[in-house]
Amino acid sequence: MNSGMTSRAGGPPNPIILFDGVCNFCNRSVRWIIRHDQRGYFRFAPLQSDTGAKLQQEFGLDPNALDTLVLIEGRRAFVKSTAALRILRRVRSGWRVVYALIVLPRPVRDFAYDWFARRRYRWFGKRDQCMVPSPGVRERFLS
Repeated sequence: MNSGMTSRAGGPPNPIILFDGVCNFCNRSVRWIIRHDQRGYFRFAPLQSDTGAKLQQEFGLDPNALDTLVLIEGRRAFVKSTAALRILRRVRSGWRVVYALIVLPRPVRDFAYDWFARRRYRWFGKRDQCMVPSPGVRERFLS
């Protein structure tokens, strides 16, 4: 997966974010995205869910790799730093300008992403089970 993305024949109508459902940082990030995605552009699924595993397999990703962020847009799946930057580009906040980091070579961006990902449980902790979305946003989560 050298390009930071994979492809498939079809694609979901809304972009889907696959995230580590037991990671506290990841769960807070999803809640932040929901607050700043007032148009309801994104859909969500934990990597650990059946839907998350199925989508990872469809796009040729390792369903056991739970240390990454996946963004599925149309027929393409983006991972790690590319996924994070593409998500920030779509939300309504000052963080949109961070997308400019996309000009950095992907290996450099992913090195920083991996460094952070290896420490996220230690810094932010983890849950025993995936988050349960509140009734107000439940329709944005894939089951």
